[in-house]
Amino acid sequence: MELNSVKELPVDAVETDVLVVGAGPTGLALAVDLARRGVRALVVERADALFPGSRGKGLQPRTLEVMDDLGVLDAVRAAGGPYPMGMIWRDGVRQGEHRMIDEAEPTEAEPYRGTWMLPQWRTQEILHARLRELGEDVAFGRELTGLAQDADGVTASFTSGPPVRARYAVAADGGRSAVRRALGIGMRGESVDPHPTLVADVRITGLDRDHWHLFPPADGAQLMAICPLAGTEDFQVLAQFPADLTPDPSPEGLRKVVATRSHLTPDAVTEVRWASVFRARTALADRFREGRVLLAGDAAHLHSPAGGQGLNTSVQDAYNLGWKLAAVLGGGAPAELLDSYEAERRPVAAEMLGLSTRVHRGEVRRGEATGQLGLGYRDSALTEETRTAPAKDALHAGDRAPDGRPGGVRLFDAFRGPHWTLLAVGTDTRLPTFDGDLVRTLRTPAYEAYGTGVFLVRPDGYVGWAGDTAVGAAGYLARVAGATGRD
Repeated sequence: MELNSVKELPVDAVETDVLVVGAGPTGLALAVDLARRGVRALVVERADALFPGSRGKGLQPRTLEVMDDLGVLDAVRAAGGPYPMGMIWRDGVRQGEHRMIDEAEPTEAEPYRGTWMLPQWRTQEILHARLRELGEDVAFGRELTGLAQDADGVTASFTSGPPVRARYAVAADGGRSAVRRALGIGMRGESVDPHPTLVADVRITGLDRDHWHLFPPADGAQLMAICPLAGTEDFQVLAQFPADLTPDPSPEGLRKVVATRSHLTPDAVTEVRWASVFRARTALADRFREGRVLLAGDAAHLHSPAGGQGLNTSVQDAYNLGWKLAAVLGGGAPAELLDSYEAERRPVAAEMLGLSTRVHRGEVRRGEATGQLGLGYRDSALTEETRTAPAKDALHAGDRAPDGRPGGVRLFDAFRGPHWTLLAVGTDTRLPTFDGDLVRTLRTPAYEAYGTGVFLVRPDGYVGWAGDTAVGAAGYLARVAGATGRD
């Protein structure tokens, strides 16, 4: 696959603003975010349909906040459910319940605290439906064969259909990313566990749907877990194997594993809907950008599935990138804004890779540590904290902007959409005005989660700028987003 300058644009090329390669959760979330901002984005997918399996099945609290902003939270809630309690079995006898994930009660500032179970295929269906609602769609059966770029854009060719010319391209095509390989970007990682794992979506009888059924190792076998997939009639089977064995993902192989490691008979598995084999490993791309092509999701980082960080980190890559691409393509923000994507997301991805590994090895419990609500960008070049001495535990520029209802207005409702929010909390300081719809202004009484002050909340729900007064806020937005404002 080529990666060089474009000598001549094909006459039949389809033109768009952003080419998104891959219709997984990352690519679909990015396309939804771009579409609601009025940015033309074409999603191409080499397969003929959306991914059919439940490889990722948990949405963390921070991702639920993203889904809220993208307009799909109601659908996510309706289609999924909370994680069930674990049930330990031995010799066909229930041994007792086991809490799989530490629970936390919602608060006003953090309304979504638990992990929400939703099979990956259902997450993709919901995002795809939202994309179509916004007037865009996915081009299936489009396998990338060539990629070239110049100072003005990217040209891609495919096994079928016309070439595409885009101002930017995003690789959201998974761990074996064809785009990343074409760019020559390395990906360094390590094995987390040498034991292969068989994962499958099945229909099964003889188990209740109120528990995550755990079958501890016996007679030299490895762990098997069978979890009901909320919102469906399916169960997910996870079974580990010795390092020197290759699991059989066929229906016969699945039935044999279930019968060997549990009290169920082979015919209890009535249908195998999807199956795969993997070895847990982590990997991080050397860089997330090459010219006008950016990497997101599994194309940029690979996680152990333990702890449910991979899909969630990937969706949040898209959420970080979407508003920045729109700001640059809209003509107001400097092109250098896109440099902040790698600067902000690569350290987060590295942190989440380490967390996934520790969860896999039993060193960290699933729960508060895996919810991703504490992640932020305090060290980002986009972050400006102008207060001289905010308390250590106070909300800082770079932190996630909390929810709440100070003065009776829900903050997440005020933040929702493609705009910035200028939030004055417990102060009557004068606020700047801005042209157009880029910035919305809200005043509220003092609120514990914020204290008092002025906060500029980014379109992705993080505090970009904070001050005791609004002095400097207009200058910050002019530099970052090209906003025109007056103090």
